[in-house]
Amino acid sequence: MTKAKRAMQEDIRLIDVILELVDARIPASSKNPDINQLANNKSRVILLNKSDMADPDLLEPWMRYYEKQGYLALAVNAKKRNELKQVQSLIQKACREKIERDRKRGIKNRPVRAMIVGIPNVGKSTFINSFAGRACTKTGNKPGITRGKQWIRLNPQVELLDTPGILWPKFENQTVGQRLAFVGSIKDELLSSAELALELISFLKQEYPDTLQTHYQIDETKEGVPLLEELALRRGCLNKGNEPNLDKAAFLLLDDFRNARLGRITLERPVEE
Repeated sequence: MTKAKRAMQEDIRLIDVILELVDARIPASSKNPDINQLANNKSRVILLNKSDMADPDLLEPWMRYYEKQGYLALAVNAKKRNELKQVQSLIQKACREKIERDRKRGIKNRPVRAMIVGIPNVGKSTFINSFAGRACTKTGNKPGITRGKQWIRLNPQVELLDTPGILWPKFENQTVGQRLAFVGSIKDELLSSAELALELISFLKQEYPDTLQTHYQIDETKEGVPLLEELALRRGCLNKGNEPNLDKAAFLLLDDFRNARLGRITLERPVEE
């Protein structure tokens, strides 16, 4: 991470605008605070990716939240290329002063240079491939697919510098780390899936009541482990002797959440909300 951060610091002087992808389900927790220190007064665009998985009622408030901080903001689904057309105009808008300076100097048709940043598993590679209309980078649903930087000519107007997804060394609080784990930006092997699932159950019961009951036909009045045990029994997550396998049930729950099978859910609200 330190090496990637240092390389980004060196490359920042080469670019005109920073595109930062955040996960629309955790727009604050998935935003790397180190980027603000590295940005060096560059134009900034925030793209709330995976918007098709997020609570539709919270997309607009989150975009307003970032616009008040001086960003240009847009909710996108990187898998749908037609939704990315607005990104092009947003980049041009962010670099309007630079384009105007070039025009006054007699420089025409010089492409805008953008750097795309984001934490692991936020969908950068999918976004780049959709935006370019061709396979430019490796994609995957695990953090850490993109290993090094690469320049990509998206179109005559935009050149994009891709960078590896990096997390910051220390989370401000446990909740941020927890939310990153919920969406899969922290490797599952590093955590207890059962403990994580119990925290997710607690959140869903409070913020999205009846979701578990509707999806799994389980009794939501139960608390914690008994509820996870019932989920295991309902879905056949069993050990020998028909004992509930909590780890297997936990993984099933987390996978269902990460793939929006439980519905469109956002884990945090803007501060003003």
